Order: sequence, then structure tokens, then C-alpha cells
Amino acid sequence: MRTLSILSSLLMLGSLPAMADEIQVQVKNIKSTEGEIGCALFSKDANFPDSASGDKVLWLKPQGDTLECRFSDLAPGTYAVSVLHDLNGNKEMDSNFIGAPTEDVGVSNNVRPSFRAPTFDEANFELAGTKALSVEIDH
Repeated sequence: MRTLSILSSLLMLGSLPAMADEIQVQVKNIKSTEGEIGCALFSKDANFPDSASGDKVLWLKPQGDTLECRFSDLAPGTYAVSVLHDLNGNKEMDSNFIGAPTEDVGVSNNVRPSFRAPTFDEANFELAGTKALSVEIDH
């Protein structure tokens, strides 16, 4: 009887959704090793692409012209990534008087609309397993 109970418990655990999905973001076109690279992961459009307000945010020191951000233990679903090269350490995207970025930025799908910020719908992708992305930053 005890063996049956253990077997039932194991079968129930196997039916729970796995949280082992991962997103690997290769950030390219880093022009300086000063400051930090902020990688933000979003699961909804609220505040996208503000790099300081994602569901998960990583801040990493650049060592060269590329860098990798990894987000792991994720549920399958729809996500978008934004990247900021924060040169002055304020963890915000600095902009000029018309709102254009003065620091390098980028988003998943490398969306670069003219005269406005990219939207979550333009930058999102589906995650099921491991997803490798390449994001080029520029301003």
C-alpha cells in the first residue's frame, strides 16, 4: 500500500508544469566597458521597454563588445527583452529633449521603429524550452 502511495505522489509531481525554461540573450555592439548593461525580461506589456521595471532584471559589467544575460527557471509563455547600456549608473535610459535615447538600447527581435519606442507586441516571442536571442544595442 505504501508503494502505491509513493508511486501516486511521483505521478502527480510529473504532471506539474516544469519551470526549467531559459532565455539566453547575446547582447552585441557594446561600444564601451564603462557602466553596466541592464537586461530586463517582461511577461506583459506594462512598462515595456523600461529596463528597470521588468519582471526580472540583470545588471552586468561589460568586458568587451558582447555579453550574455541568462534568465532561467521560467515558465513557458510569451516574453520580451529590453537591454540598456547604462553609462552613468542611474539605471535609467537617458534621453534628449525630444525623448530619443542618449544611451545604447535594444529589444528582442531587434525592433527599431522610427520616432517611438518599440512595443511589447513587436518585441515578444514564445518560450518553450531554451531560447537563444541576439540583441544589438545602439541609440
